[in-house]
Amino acid sequence: MTKLDQELIALRRQIHRHPELAGAERQTAGLVAEQLRAAGLEVTTGVGGHGVVAVLDGSADGPAVAYRADMDAVDARTNVLPIPRSGRVFDEGFASRAPGVEHLCGHDLHTAIGVGVARTLARGSEPVRGRLVFVFQPAEEPLRGARAMLETGLVQRLAPREFYAVHCSPFPAGTIAVSPGYGLPGLDHVRMVLPGGDESVAAAVASEVAALGTVEFPRSIDEYQARFQALVAPQIAAADQESVCVAHWTAQTADGHPATEVLLRVWPQERLPELRARIERIAVAAGGHVEHPVDPFPALVNSAELSTAAGQYLTTALGPESVVWARASWPFNCEDFALFLNEAPGAMLYLGVADTATGINGAPHAPDERAIGHGVRAMAGLLTHRLAVSRPSS
Repeated sequence: MTKLDQELIALRRQIHRHPELAGAERQTAGLVAEQLRAAGLEVTTGVGGHGVVAVLDGSADGPAVAYRADMDAVDARTNVLPIPRSGRVFDEGFASRAPGVEHLCGHDLHTAIGVGVARTLARGSEPVRGRLVFVFQPAEEPLRGARAMLETGLVQRLAPREFYAVHCSPFPAGTIAVSPGYGLPGLDHVRMVLPGGDESVAAAVASEVAALGTVEFPRSIDEYQARFQALVAPQIAAADQESVCVAHWTAQTADGHPATEVLLRVWPQERLPELRARIERIAVAAGGHVEHPVDPFPALVNSAELSTAAGQYLTTALGPESVVWARASWPFNCEDFALFLNEAPGAMLYLGVADTATGINGAPHAPDERAIGHGVRAMAGLLTHRLAVSRPSS
């Protein structure tokens, strides 16, 4: 393990010990900015809240390529995925010191890896051709941070040609999954306002919604891991997952009337109009109507071309045993990295953090910390490679 690996593990543990909710990432952003400035990057803070943007200009002309990491933690009391705790993390002296707030989704690793990539490339012996843009994003969990950063216009002015990110996953540490043309579901909120006075109506409507192709949310990290692995099993690795629709519903009231809140996680995104129409027909048949409180959130769609190119590079650089080809969408949360991919094509890659031999099942809050170094070396190499093979903008 290198000295940088050790320093990044210490950084990850410090962030894990002091997690901050969406919109409150002041200390985490300060740590990130301090390390990036020390590495010689040009750093802008306070971007869309506590966002940090750092620029590394190379010694030769070339395009701009961007890398994004998210920084916020979650409210563990309301987390929708009940992730079992692992003593490996919580007994080693760096458990969360913020009551009810924890890094359950791996953003502490994502941040440490992003810092490590920037530091590696800033001190590298090989000259960087072009510009590297590092985006450390707040408020990913509520899907606010990417939009807030983009609304400042800073990322667009830096004009990245391609955008990349990594997310922790239950694959073995040292492996990276790529999913060309696939990604994560979009999200849509639908409120079905139903006739009052009969709770059985809401129950019946909920039952009909459940029949719209629902994929139940995993109840534990072990169930999620099994489902995650099944998506890339060799026997289906070449088969497309054509659609995933995850629906949740809870009986609520709106203006004194019973209502059913439907939360749709939809893949592919093209299915959304059809599903909205079917839900509206169900509501109207029950004597009610449908409301859409917010606009739908887009699905994250990895560029087929750039994901394939990334997988090919990583296969050559790391060896074929280190790359998993996943031709399927993940039946999990949506991700606001989708908004950055609307600005420039790119990919989210899935970094393995599991080590089953030592009982580390890949839960993002309890990873094999050697994955940090794996992620840094993989992504530093990939970004350098992408700058080398991309032509400058005309």
